[in-house]
Amino acid sequence: MPLADVPGERPVLDSRVVHRGMIWDVVRETVELGDAGTVTREFVRHPGAVAVIALDADDAVLLLRQYRHPAGAELWEPPAGLLDVPGEDPVEAARRELAEEADLVAGSWWLLAEYLSTPGGSDEALRVYLARDLSPVPDTERHRRVAEEADMEAVWAPVARGASGLASRAHVRRHREPAAGVRYRFPRISPAVHPARAGLVPGAGAGYAAGSAVDRPARADTRVCLL
Repeated sequence: MPLADVPGERPVLDSRVVHRGMIWDVVRETVELGDAGTVTREFVRHPGAVAVIALDADDAVLLLRQYRHPAGAELWEPPAGLLDVPGEDPVEAARRELAEEADLVAGSWWLLAEYLSTPGGSDEALRVYLARDLSPVPDTERHRRVAEEADMEAVWAPVARGASGLASRAHVRRHREPAAGVRYRFPRISPAVHPARAGLVPGAGAGYAAGSAVDRPARADTRVCLL
């Protein structure tokens, strides 16, 4: 029997917003679990988000350093942002974030993964896209970055070096040291993800048009690892 997540929302007997925030809310719901009875759970209701793995012609990945106040640290991250524009398609949100945060547009897009970041406490779903065939946004059309984004630093790093460098320092909670013997695994992309080698470019048999936004997972043989 293959392992697969199964949709199956349980009946909600009561739902109320206990805190309405600037971006997301905290909700308290009472849920019917059948023979297990009823439970009351609080969770963050989140609009969702997108992230962009932008690779240039040399297979270097774009990373941005941005201050994240909840973590109390400046973190290296791919371009990313909220699905906070009503009715906006997720891939259009990814295009927007890449242009706003990195002054780049991409001619080819692939959906790498969609996952729930913290399913025990939030309904946030994050879509991760691969963007290639990059070109700069014209100077006259560039977004004016403010607040934490105003002084973001951008670097292009080879995929392997970027992952190993992040593993030594990023996303470690302040005032805590990594436990001895614990290995941290960060997103990596196999060379097979390169469209020319994965059969995901026009003329390579996959039928994807240049400049199209493909809202489907990359083929299994791309061997994308996000954990």
